[in-house]
Amino acid sequence: MRSLLRALAVICVSAASLGAESPQGSQQPPSTSSLSQQAPQQPLQPPLAQSQTPAANTGLPGTPKPLTLQEAESIALKNNPQITVGKLLALQSHQFVTESRSALLPNAFLSITGVGANAGSRVAAGALNNPVIFPRVSEGATVSQLITDFGRTTNLLSSSKFQAAAADQNAIATRDQIILVVDQAFYNVLDNNALVLVAQETVKARQTMVDQIGALTKAKLKSDLDLSFARVDLARGKLLLLEAQNSAMAALAQLSAVLGYPDIQNFAPVEEQFTIAPPAPDVAPLIQAAMQQRPEIASLQAQVESAQKYARAEHDLWMPTVSALGVVGEAPIRDPHIPNWYGAAGVNINIPVFNGFLYNARAKSADLQTEVNRQRLSDLRNSIARDVRDAWQDTNRAFERLSVTQQLEEEATLAINLSRSRYNLGLGSIVELSQAQLQKTQADIDVTDARYQYRLSQILLAYATASPH
Repeated sequence: MRSLLRALAVICVSAASLGAESPQGSQQPPSTSSLSQQAPQQPLQPPLAQSQTPAANTGLPGTPKPLTLQEAESIALKNNPQITVGKLLALQSHQFVTESRSALLPNAFLSITGVGANAGSRVAAGALNNPVIFPRVSEGATVSQLITDFGRTTNLLSSSKFQAAAADQNAIATRDQIILVVDQAFYNVLDNNALVLVAQETVKARQTMVDQIGALTKAKLKSDLDLSFARVDLARGKLLLLEAQNSAMAALAQLSAVLGYPDIQNFAPVEEQFTIAPPAPDVAPLIQAAMQQRPEIASLQAQVESAQKYARAEHDLWMPTVSALGVVGEAPIRDPHIPNWYGAAGVNINIPVFNGFLYNARAKSADLQTEVNRQRLSDLRNSIARDVRDAWQDTNRAFERLSVTQQLEEEATLAINLSRSRYNLGLGSIVELSQAQLQKTQADIDVTDARYQYRLSQILLAYATASPH
């Protein structure tokens, strides 16, 4: 009779533990043969629904505020000072265009002059001419206009326009970089929150195991060694939970800082719906798209064009400058020798002859700067091609990891169910069950992390090719 009661107790405990630990609830564990037939070669599982990924308990006061990815990007673009700096630098560059264009437009100014002088005196030192100085009060206007400098000013204007275009592309590149950092921080919070939930479920399952083994130990059906092993596993689970919660808080602090907040915000990121599709089979089209779309390349290309125009303008310093000048005015208070009005117009031609090799040095310096920009552009293209290739390879590895981790989780689930059944029937040891629990926990962590890492690899690849994600 005693042996019959003991067998009934073991069967009840086995059924209770299967219901408590099995992720399929009351379903029976699949066999090894059926599992190998059902495991897909390339799992394309849809992401968990929003209701299936609740926010982890952050320990912050108040109710967590839901935050979508689009809202996070909008907040960062509004609050991050680097965005403002990029826009201001672009506006400043456009003012340089207006400054360069001003040399092609007329210059006009008004003058009012009053002179008190010794009558009939002349300037006798410091100059080769001897103009007469008369006491007078007069007003007049002066207009000057550049007729031609044989392309120098035009090249300077073109150089400024290319610099402005480069500044615009730099502002776009800054915006893309901020969005990338926000997306990484956002999914890092989601990843760590999911790991917290895994750790919580692990602690709950191991606490149930400790309670069951403790009851069996009191009934003299299990040894104190089994209870000790179960408590060690529970302590490991609690340590895992503490580490996961600490990582989740650090990720939330990073997200808050990226969004422009000085302290941690109690956000609950809402996971967007996305399709886990396989990556592109060939990297060559991605590299070509990056060369055409990356704002950094467009910016440096504009800088090369700007340097070329500036170099031409520096070479044009040796060309003559032709300008026109006109003046007109009146002297109501004057010496009797001076007429009451004056007017003149003329053309001036300046031909450079020698200036201590200044123009030669400036032209050579501009040519060297142009070559420097060309080499930087070549290096940037090589770096971007390498980044795209690395991001594509990371995406492929992350996609393959999805299938491996899913299979690992299924095998770990099967192993822990079999180990628990063997332990409850007295055929296995607590060490075997503890090892199976450890493998199941690690598999749960890996499969959770794999899905978010694949999404992050997709975002990095989209950034590397300047494509929407």
